[in-house]
Amino acid sequence: MIKGSITALVTPFKDDSIDEQAFQDFVEWQIDSGTHGLVPCGTTGESATLTDEEHQRVIRLTSEAANGRVPVIAGAGSNETRVSIKYAQHAKDMGADAALVVTPYYNKPSQEGIFQHFKAISEAVDIPIVVYNIPGRSIVDIEQATMERLSKLPTVIGCKDATGDISRVAGLTVRCGESFVQLSGDDPSSLGHSAHGGHGAISVGSNIAPKAYSDFHNALLAGDFVAARAINATLDRLHKDLFIDPSPAPAKYALSLMGKMRPGVRLPITECRDSTKEIVRAAMAQAGVTY
Repeated sequence: MIKGSITALVTPFKDDSIDEQAFQDFVEWQIDSGTHGLVPCGTTGESATLTDEEHQRVIRLTSEAANGRVPVIAGAGSNETRVSIKYAQHAKDMGADAALVVTPYYNKPSQEGIFQHFKAISEAVDIPIVVYNIPGRSIVDIEQATMERLSKLPTVIGCKDATGDISRVAGLTVRCGESFVQLSGDDPSSLGHSAHGGHGAISVGSNIAPKAYSDFHNALLAGDFVAARAINATLDRLHKDLFIDPSPAPAKYALSLMGKMRPGVRLPITECRDSTKEIVRAAMAQAGVTY
């Protein structure tokens, strides 16, 4: 089962190309640190500015480095259904264990359109699908009744919820069943999300402090909310301050301090402002991250 601390991997660049060695070393460090799963080619991985060839290569590099030790859930979303089908097929061909498929953005489809989008992907590609609901970026929200319909599709195994509304978890458990994997889509809400019955989070902060986030989610999975709250208190600033400037620039800056990769991002994202760098360093210190 997909659960726990699942890192939304950043994509390191060198001379505007993928830094393959840095990336695979980074994946190895994540797994060694206890990370429970990996998401290549998500928003944090700058998927919007990867070419098709780079998109496939990043997934392949992740699958090769993971080597079956943790699940790989590859970003495969688009606002065009045929493109999403292509990306889902790429994910399968490159060795991913599942595909993370975002709600079509910009188009503003109806609830029926959302359902038909995922149904078409499910019928076209035999790969487990995690539905990604993020109305802050896609504009449209997946209603509870629609998520229930989606959960009945044979390849849809769960959802990533980035609405911040933790009250949805219990309702979806009733509608979709205990085995429907519910993942928080943002770190600040992951404690409450788990308390309501969630199974883990797709995390940005775990790029920087993978062991701390793994320990946090291990405590949540064990039902030890006292320990989880204590760890969460140290991670609170990291949860939030990695988004002061557009992501993943703050995360890449932090990782550059740690010697994991260069801080470079692709336009239209730009590197951190100096004022943000100071705040990120303070958040790292609170989380016990050394460099």
